[in-house]
Amino acid sequence: MENFLTLKNGTRTDCATENNDKMAPKQVLFDKTTALPNRYEYQAYKHDSLFEHASWAYAFCREHLFRDDTKRIIMALWPNEHPAPGTTLIELGCGPGFYSCRLGERFREMSITGVDRSAKQVQWASERAEALRLTNCCFKRINALKLSCPDAAFDVVLASRLFTILPEQAGVIAEMHRVLKPGGRCFVAEPRYAFWASIPLLSMWLLVGLIASGNGYREPYKATVFSAEGFANLFAAQPWKTIKTWRDGRYQYALCEKG
Repeated sequence: MENFLTLKNGTRTDCATENNDKMAPKQVLFDKTTALPNRYEYQAYKHDSLFEHASWAYAFCREHLFRDDTKRIIMALWPNEHPAPGTTLIELGCGPGFYSCRLGERFREMSITGVDRSAKQVQWASERAEALRLTNCCFKRINALKLSCPDAAFDVVLASRLFTILPEQAGVIAEMHRVLKPGGRCFVAEPRYAFWASIPLLSMWLLVGLIASGNGYREPYKATVFSAEGFANLFAAQPWKTIKTWRDGRYQYALCEKG
């Protein structure tokens, strides 16, 4: 059985279709947690995570330092600013739930699932949803490299700043394509400059320097960023119907549609 955070006001945390909350849209049913996908991921999980030991620092950066792309996400995915009722969305690497909750608060008729491999980030996200009384959002601790949900389960996949610390980008993009319904779309936002992208990592490394860890930490000191060509090439391995990439200030974006 998977573990879910229990919230006081009925905020959905089970991500399943069998739920007594009739006001919220149906959630996608997840299977039980899958094993780590390969030996490289196993080695990574042997170490501690900055996102567990300095979770509040990343939550602070997400809330106060990072660009808020909520409007860009809405305009890219729904130019008329109105997703169809019952639209299902999954956010990979949801962190403290910033975008999932922003979208869930604005579009109560959507069903939103946020996943992150950090238990502390999932807790931040769940508490945020509880404070906003969102019954259409749920959050799960799960590995984005091997999502435990069926094929063609979601209308939209969302990821922001995920690839800055994740070495296996191709595997995640393959999962994005797999879980999207035909005609579904993914929206990806990534920073362009290593210095700005590395600020949360550096701040967390400084903080955990005060805390001893016998296992070490699995995150890098410096974030990974991509050239325009490198970013576009990330998506080429999957049979997308359309791929659009663009740059805007310190960020670059991709919008891909599944055929």
